Amino acid sequence: MSLPGRPLTGLTLLVVEDSRFASEAVRLLCLRSGARIRRADCLRSAARHLQTYRPAVVIVDLGLPDGDGAGLIRQIARAEPRVPVVLGMSGDPDAQAAAMAAGADGFLAKPVESLALFQQTILSALPDGARGLGLRALPDDVIQPDPSGLRDDLAHVAEILANSQDTAAIEYIARFLAGVARSAHDAPLESAATALARDHEAGRALAADLARISGLVQDRLASVAEM
Repeated sequence: MSLPGRPLTGLTLLVVEDSRFASEAVRLLCLRSGARIRRADCLRSAARHLQTYRPAVVIVDLGLPDGDGAGLIRQIARAEPRVPVVLGMSGDPDAQAAAMAAGADGFLAKPVESLALFQQTILSALPDGARGLGLRALPDDVIQPDPSGLRDDLAHVAEILANSQDTAAIEYIARFLAGVARSAHDAPLESAATALARDHEAGRALAADLARISGLVQDRLASVAEM
């Protein structure tokens, strides 16, 4: 039975997300909602979790370091017995179509901050008998993740930039950084990541994009370190 203000009490949620900052946001939302949470940061880790545990809800980021999250959504949606709720998540609004086509029951657009929206998305996708009668959060109830997760994400990008600039790394940097920037409400950083993805897809020179992103990431790391 769910508790007042904690309508997800008793549910276990698995979030498959490589961003520490985004994962921390989901952790806080689960804490406020009464749900238990487990985290996997890649497809391989998610497979291990799913072999051992049976979560009631799985939230899958569409861009993961070792593959496409849509493939994992498709796999979970077709498995028997099926996980009751499978949601896609991304900082790219256009990814919603891919998530739903793969069999997701809903979609969370980053930044995932609204407690009411988080609860409503999960509750509306649950089977009727599992929804309970818990009270809903107010729409203006918003969580604020700890900046340490953002620092870890930025340090991760800085390390990749310093050690590799092959095609796969560029694709990952652009996708990962755009999601982190959107979650952090950092429009200039998101714009730089989007420009990198656009130029890479068009086959244009990337040196200027990478230099700009490297400078922005170092500036953000310095700012976060002062918090």
